[in-house]
Amino acid sequence: MDNFQAHERYLRLLSERFPNADAVVTELINLHAILSLPKGTEHFVSDLHGASSAFIHMIKNASGVIRRKVDDIYGDSISEAEKRALCALIYYPDERIRLVQQQGLDAEAMPMATPSMIDWYRRRIHQTLDVTRGVSVKYTRSKVRKLLPKNFAYIIEELLYESSIERDRTRYFHAIIDAIIDTGRAEQLLIAISYLIHTLAIDTWHIVGDIFDRGPGATKIMEVLSTVRDYDIQWGNHDILWMGAFAGNWALIATVLRVSIRYANIETLEEGYGINLLPLANFAMETYGGDPCTVFQTKDFENNPRLTRSAQLMAKMHKAISIIQFKLEGQTLLRHPEYQMADRLFLDKIDYARGVIRLGDNEYPITDTYLPTIQHDNPYLLSQEEQELMEQLARSFRKSEKAQKHLRMLYQHGGLYLIRNNFLLYHAAIPLCDDGSLMEVDVCGVRAKGKALMDRIDRVVRQAYFGKGQEKADALDYMLYLWCGYGSPLYHKDKMSTFERYFIGVPELEHERKGAYYTLADRRDVCEMILREFGLDAESGRIINGHIPVRTIKGETPVRADGKRFVIDGGFSKPYQEKTGISGYTLIYNSHGIQLVEHEKFESREQAAASGSDIHLRIQLQDFTHRRILVRDTDRGQELIRQVGELQQLLQAYQMGLIEERNL
Repeated sequence: MDNFQAHERYLRLLSERFPNADAVVTELINLHAILSLPKGTEHFVSDLHGASSAFIHMIKNASGVIRRKVDDIYGDSISEAEKRALCALIYYPDERIRLVQQQGLDAEAMPMATPSMIDWYRRRIHQTLDVTRGVSVKYTRSKVRKLLPKNFAYIIEELLYESSIERDRTRYFHAIIDAIIDTGRAEQLLIAISYLIHTLAIDTWHIVGDIFDRGPGATKIMEVLSTVRDYDIQWGNHDILWMGAFAGNWALIATVLRVSIRYANIETLEEGYGINLLPLANFAMETYGGDPCTVFQTKDFENNPRLTRSAQLMAKMHKAISIIQFKLEGQTLLRHPEYQMADRLFLDKIDYARGVIRLGDNEYPITDTYLPTIQHDNPYLLSQEEQELMEQLARSFRKSEKAQKHLRMLYQHGGLYLIRNNFLLYHAAIPLCDDGSLMEVDVCGVRAKGKALMDRIDRVVRQAYFGKGQEKADALDYMLYLWCGYGSPLYHKDKMSTFERYFIGVPELEHERKGAYYTLADRRDVCEMILREFGLDAESGRIINGHIPVRTIKGETPVRADGKRFVIDGGFSKPYQEKTGISGYTLIYNSHGIQLVEHEKFESREQAAASGSDIHLRIQLQDFTHRRILVRDTDRGQELIRQVGELQQLLQAYQMGLIEERNL
């Protein structure tokens, strides 16, 4: 065996797992079989913005994959009404079964004249098993076996591999189903099978940023993701904001609170993460009790029936935390002149006696002059009361078990970008200069651009949580730059005009100029340059982006740069849907090719369970291959091929007596 000595150490380690030639051969057969399977279905979504109900529905219906599988299996053999009823059962088995039990079989579309519940159970068990077989064809039996619910594992495995040819076996399967019904376990079995279908329908979920924002359901989305078999996250700007807050950046804690209160979304903070907002409410009332806080009225307060606090109290809390945010941001920017964000320092430019702010050669009246906590000679210093408040709030963020759990998930499954199967995934941008060249950015003392920039930032984000000493402190500060800095690949605008919107109110000052990427990335040559920078094939590679809502009602398309770049932010969250006209996109990449589908609005879980309504899909793009894509054609396949080569070397070592076989 050539070069045995060079590989001996690794092969001996590998032999611990495969102790003899028979074990190696068995694994080689298994790997060759897997390589010949069709590739699993990958789904790409972005910009969930806390819209948990729509996201959960998408998980349950696999963005229309399950409905298309039902169509493939049954064609015209069952009615459209029965297909909807079957899909509703698969999506929401608990609710659907309860509905049928309460309303009788009139709630269902059955082909029998006078069906009974026993007939209904029997038919639906057979149908859900048909769908399970349909979605499991891309997996080995052993993998399916591992995913079976423990309480029904043996029964489902027996039923899944039913043979309609052998009459005796058919009677055997019917007997199993009848026994399940007779023992009152049919409902539990249907629920178990339905959840198995959810698991099998999609092999991998890619979340291309912004789980968090103004929607109330970010915690629910994270909890659902914790049950998903395989997923990854490319951090978005709003994710970084919350990650920075969870990690302990006071400026970002204040920003999270301000944004949440501004959009009347304190549910995520209080109910989701158990953040105690009472100290903020007390401080706001004590400090701004007689102040109408007109500028700080919460948006859409009247449309949030769950909000119990008064509009006035919310406005005072909003003002209190906003002033604190501007102070803390100012402290950070003064510590880091390398951010080149001195133009974001405002509190030292206010003439408090006259109620004006001087910016350059111009003066503007400020909209709110009641600022009792600001020391005119040291405007960025927190008052003693503000300091104590922030210590309490930071402690609340730090001690929230769920917040820390979700932060660890974001680190474990997340990153700034991902390369997968010739796709390059990132949330917002690769910073570019106006001439289209890669922009060099300072990241905690290291200047980098392109892929090196993304790698450096990814490392710094991790240092913000896992680091120690000054390295951790600098990295934690840098999270603010990632949220609102021009060179940040998560933002890439010249400013975040929060202060201007609150305190000046001049539209031309509020304009945020986008970086060059957002226009140049619509060019094919620029996208090909970026793909090459990340080591991908420029001809076949593609970029997947979120961040910028695609305004389909204005004729915008998610397919850019001659098909080299997909922008899949279609507005999951309802506040964005007036701008986009839709409710998000899913990019689907399966063994047949690529589909980009457009979601229509999702009304409610209850409606979906009752009427069988689905996310209606309009196909924006179909790019099917002439040859079905197999596992061997994917990144995972290349890894398996490497494993095959190593196992073949081990087998040869056994056959030549270079490594002694062991019988266990």
